Amino acid sequence: MKKISYIMSLALMASVAFGGSAEAQEKRTGWSPQAKGAVIGAGTGAAAGAIIHKRNRVVGGVVGGVAGGAVGYGVGKVIDNKQKREAEEARMAAAERAAAAQRVAAAERAAVNRATVAKSTPAPANRTPVPQSSLVAATPAETAAANSLAMMYASEEGPTPQVVYANFLPNLDYGDRSKPYSTSEVRRKSW
Repeated sequence: MKKISYIMSLALMASVAFGGSAEAQEKRTGWSPQAKGAVIGAGTGAAAGAIIHKRNRVVGGVVGGVAGGAVGYGVGKVIDNKQKREAEEARMAAAERAAAAQRVAAAERAAVNRATVAKSTPAPANRTPVPQSSLVAATPAETAAANSLAMMYASEEGPTPQVVYANFLPNLDYGDRSKPYSTSEVRRKSW
């Protein structure tokens, strides 16, 4: 009687493990790396547990199978994540190559269009540029700040060290109320 129950349980486990499901599936490509790892780990763990636990081999096999299945699933998950990462990197590289090819093609089309337009349009007559007047005249403080900044950066050795290392930056927008720090000649570093 004991032999029949073992045979029936073995047959049930085999049918569950290797039987197909009755649900409709799109396309089954095989076992996932997690499932493969869990099955291999469970089998190895069950065998090792049964060999190690001499007094009660069934308990040793069950405990070893559960532990081996968990470890195998973890190993399979790491492998699956690695495969997914490599596939994503390959997809991104292909997209980058396609984008680079599109940029080159667009640049070539633009060069051809510029050449075509240059051939078809006559050369412009010599015109003198008209000076553009600003909408708002600079205040004396703005002019002084711009001049001091220009003089500081125009020196041959670059800006003076006390200004560079002072945790403040010159404010090019001093006096312009539409910009931040409009009332301060310097602004704080943001980094």
